[in-house]
Amino acid sequence: MPNKSSKITVIVGAQWGDEGKGKITDFFAGEADFVVRFHGGNNAGHTVIVNDNTFKLHLIPSGVLYDHPVSVIGNGVVVDPAALIKEINYLRDKGVEPKLKISDRAHVILPYHIEMDVALTKHQGKLAAGSTKRGIAPVYGDKMFRHGIRMVDITEPSVFKEKLDKAFSFNQTLINAFGHSASLEKEKIYGEYIGYGKTLAPYISDVSVDLFNAHKRGSSILFEGAQGISLDVDHGVYPHTTSSNTVAGHIAAGTGVSFRGIHRIIGVTKAYLSRVGQSPLPTELEGNEAETLRDKGGEYGTTTGRPRRVGWLDLVQVRQAVRTNGLTEIALTKLDILSGFSTLPVCRAYNIGGKEIIEMPASLSQFRNASPVYDTLEGWGKLTPDMIENGFSALPKTLRQYIKYIEEQVECPITIISMGPQRHETIIR
Repeated sequence: MPNKSSKITVIVGAQWGDEGKGKITDFFAGEADFVVRFHGGNNAGHTVIVNDNTFKLHLIPSGVLYDHPVSVIGNGVVVDPAALIKEINYLRDKGVEPKLKISDRAHVILPYHIEMDVALTKHQGKLAAGSTKRGIAPVYGDKMFRHGIRMVDITEPSVFKEKLDKAFSFNQTLINAFGHSASLEKEKIYGEYIGYGKTLAPYISDVSVDLFNAHKRGSSILFEGAQGISLDVDHGVYPHTTSSNTVAGHIAAGTGVSFRGIHRIIGVTKAYLSRVGQSPLPTELEGNEAETLRDKGGEYGTTTGRPRRVGWLDLVQVRQAVRTNGLTEIALTKLDILSGFSTLPVCRAYNIGGKEIIEMPASLSQFRNASPVYDTLEGWGKLTPDMIENGFSALPKTLRQYIKYIEEQVECPITIISMGPQRHETIIR
């Protein structure tokens, strides 16, 4: 079971997202007092299986599936109120009553943000990030322009009307300038969002104060990251990124909780690579090999349903995640999917213009021209339940060598080994 010696634990993605963070978060969530989202929006989804029931969540943290923890949406998250209410009702229909807190400072996605997202994607062409069209980039843009609308605002009709008048006009002008046609009615938006505010008001509070007080009294807090290192707007493969910071360091800004109390930072890493969206992908597989891995791993986006691009494990990427997040350990997932491959190439470096590099380049042209430098490791056969029951030493020798190789390359211990979607299909070292 998870070690509770650290009162604040962080779980982040060490790749492109879709690493299996939902399962790892779920593994810890049952023993946490609070489970907290600190960035992103409903553009990222995670799937959690509890007692053979499958839950697909996009905004509410995985801790909602347990009776004890309070699920928290921090101020760094952008909230589509309609999507959030739909998710609350989805959980209720499955017999789960959410214990939920939403930051009063979290910014709100409005219909014009979604229309702007469509217009921006068309405008950006081949440099587009592969947006899910959920309005994420535009709402973060409004936040920086300082005419964003926050959760507290939709509970105060006069303030909301004042802010909406300016924000609507600004966004409508930009949408028109991009040549995009959108049918938007300000009065209709006002009425709908005042209704959302009334529905969500019982959940809205100053969660930075709530979490500060919880930490003071010794509560256990679990921070749940979305997406992964290569989608971070500063440290990722820009501009093929999301619009928020996905790294652990953003917790202080995204929740108001001091980073000084954080002691355990776990980077979730899939044993191979997958990616939804555009960008160069040095280890990408094509053809039958890609189809085999994609189908075996069920690599289709939780949010979009789009087939994910797949490839071999890229340790240049994971190495950056270790360094940038300050990872104390790695959770390695989906090892069962690699069962049956006779050999497993692992990218330990890139060759760019005849020079071997082991760190992610900032230059987009360099990343486009990066060729993977592979070491080829021996594969393993089928993993059986008794191996999980008997622990790490019972795993095939070649699998243990695969794990050791990764640890040595990225200089970070692998303490959690996931070999299936169920909670019990996990080994703790």
